[in-house]
Amino acid sequence: MHSEAADCGVLNESVVFLEYFSDLDDPRQLGKVIYPLNEVLLLCLLAVLAGAGTFTDIALFGEKKLHLLRRFLPYADGTPPHDRLGEIFAALDTEAFQRCFVSWVSAMTKIPAEVIAIDGKTSRRSYTKKGAGDAIHTVSAFAAQQRLVLGQTKVDEKSNEIVAMPKLLNMLSLEGAIVTIDAMGCQKEIAKQIVEKKADYVLALKGNQGILREDVELFAAEQKANGFKDTTVSRHETVDGDHDRIETRKYTVLHDVSWLQERHKWPGLKGIVIVESTRETGPKIESETRFYITSLKDMADRIATAVRGHWAIENSLRWVMDMVFRDDDCRVRQGNAAANFATLRHMAHNLARRAPGKMSIRARRKAAAWDDEYLLSLAAA
Repeated sequence: MHSEAADCGVLNESVVFLEYFSDLDDPRQLGKVIYPLNEVLLLCLLAVLAGAGTFTDIALFGEKKLHLLRRFLPYADGTPPHDRLGEIFAALDTEAFQRCFVSWVSAMTKIPAEVIAIDGKTSRRSYTKKGAGDAIHTVSAFAAQQRLVLGQTKVDEKSNEIVAMPKLLNMLSLEGAIVTIDAMGCQKEIAKQIVEKKADYVLALKGNQGILREDVELFAAEQKANGFKDTTVSRHETVDGDHDRIETRKYTVLHDVSWLQERHKWPGLKGIVIVESTRETGPKIESETRFYITSLKDMADRIATAVRGHWAIENSLRWVMDMVFRDDDCRVRQGNAAANFATLRHMAHNLARRAPGKMSIRARRKAAAWDDEYLLSLAAA
């Protein structure tokens, strides 16, 4: 049995996240509130850490783990049923909830993120029936080295990522970071915002920037044909291999781009990045060339780290959210509930990711479901 002092020590650490959500407005009539918001938030976070994927799961967790929850907060009226949980999360302001999340992550991240990847994702089963509402789409900021979600924002219906990204960037502390975004975010206003926040960018360049892409591709082809003798370049190469697959990536950065800046007036533009990748799988060989623009003056090796950091979001966040947290299977969709539940999953992801040891996130969630003390250690990570 644990001593009272031991429980108090766990309490002080495991509910510290609640301090960052203490100013979150409770939209309910306070005189009629049966389940205090801090109790609801603690219940939901611990439940999702332990494997809950729906409000029904969370309600069941509350019934079975009430003794554990009461080690920290009173829960005088027990825990809410699933429909009440859904109503609470549907009514919470998503932007306010997200600002609390960003403040919490900033406090728990001691080392500033070097590469911040911005990427969008759709929770495919969060649509409403009979076409009344589209599936929720969120844009997330991901610290590539720490593998932590720094923040996210919902893309409003009848809108797109270009509108949502500036809202997300505005919430984040970016100074000194390299922000990487796919072609959707290759916009002058977004580049300007990043530079004004004392950060740098590496932006994928595709057909949505037609004339700029054409100029870059033509210049790159001309310089490559004459051995880049008319411009200053830096180069870097990586070779990776596993499971009978070998992938070679050649990075070339063109540093003399004043002509391009004069022609297109792109905020902070300092270089063009060419990435030539070749994938060999047995006798099959596939090649691809990608272009990026950047505000960095750095050599190709550091820029290559930023580019690869963005690619890592596929396995380090998207795959984990889909396969471990079952994001695409979640049917939460009432009001703001889907967006707020996505933030809740990211909170659980960050805590599970930060925990010491070599267990996978899937294994950590299973262990959290089976072992109360391990669950609390995750919450205090």
